[in-house]
Amino acid sequence: MDDFAGLFGRAPEVHADAPGRVNLIGEHTDYNGGFVLPTAIPRTTTVELARRGDRVVRVTSVDLGAAGGPRTYRLGEERRTGEWLDYVAGCTALLEADGFTLGGFDARVASEVPIGSGVSSSAALEVSLLRALRAAFALALDDVALARLGQRVENAFVGARVGIMDQMAASLADTRTALFLDTHTLAYERIPLPSEGAVAAIDSGIPHRHATGAYNTRRAECEQAATLLGVRQLRDVGLDDLPRVEALPEPLRRRARHVVSENARVLAAVEALRARDLVRLGRLLAASHASLRDDFEVSLPAIDRLVELAARTPGVYGARLTGGGFGGAIVMIAGADAAADAAAHVAAAYQRESGGRARVLFPLRASA
Repeated sequence: MDDFAGLFGRAPEVHADAPGRVNLIGEHTDYNGGFVLPTAIPRTTTVELARRGDRVVRVTSVDLGAAGGPRTYRLGEERRTGEWLDYVAGCTALLEADGFTLGGFDARVASEVPIGSGVSSSAALEVSLLRALRAAFALALDDVALARLGQRVENAFVGARVGIMDQMAASLADTRTALFLDTHTLAYERIPLPSEGAVAAIDSGIPHRHATGAYNTRRAECEQAATLLGVRQLRDVGLDDLPRVEALPEPLRRRARHVVSENARVLAAVEALRARDLVRLGRLLAASHASLRDDFEVSLPAIDRLVELAARTPGVYGARLTGGGFGGAIVMIAGADAAADAAAHVAAAYQRESGGRARVLFPLRASA
């Protein structure tokens, strides 16, 4: 049996969960100190946990089959393995490094958040585990501190130089609002999603990983551009500074142009949400995708095709790549009554054309 009692011979003491996220707009802006606009998805990762009387950690991820464990290590002896356990071991290693007192524990991880789809399965795991550890060991961590720790796990232990958006979304976002986040100050506001529209996401079937060279290369390029422009982060460059951006060498010119224009698109998208202007919001998503494709070069032909199919589907206002890129999912804004059927139509058309294995993550048709 793969329930907690079947795995560990006793009942769990705490349960915690955290959602995946889809980013409406604001891609590759978070590690540049910019603005992002994610929302939680109706898929979560759940951690059940019980304390032990020693320093041993035993953990199983039931959705990964034989690769999911059980895995065992001792607190203080965490080592990077390049596998899913790094997200667990990174959390315990950094907590103790920060002076928090932990004991050994048994944990069962179960997730509805698909891995490699660009909807932040890693942040959902980090935040759900940290919530469980916070409850089990009475850790003095608020929701923002918890998100910051999750980001450090990815940066310092896993080796992915991600920004703070995913962990903040897993910790603070919900499915009814968009989380308007300033990643420089960590100020945030929940913007209601218009009831006339709906968010949909389609997984391309092409997995991506943040801890790969291409993602980290994009971050390094942004840092080089900021240095040449004489600013700490590209967040400090506005649309009025685009003539200076245009003078940068390639590919830094296009990388910086994407970040600067994307920050402006996030601010415009917030205005569109407040005005319940889905047409304008859709146009901003389309412009964001074009910038990710041409200036930041993180899209793929299969992703571009999904976006094109969505743009031609009745009831869809706009679509774009969501997540770090090089695979993953697209996000669509559609009419509330049309969203589920439109997403199913796009996924089916893509599969007919390419033989790919696209699937609708949400919303699903009632008959699905």
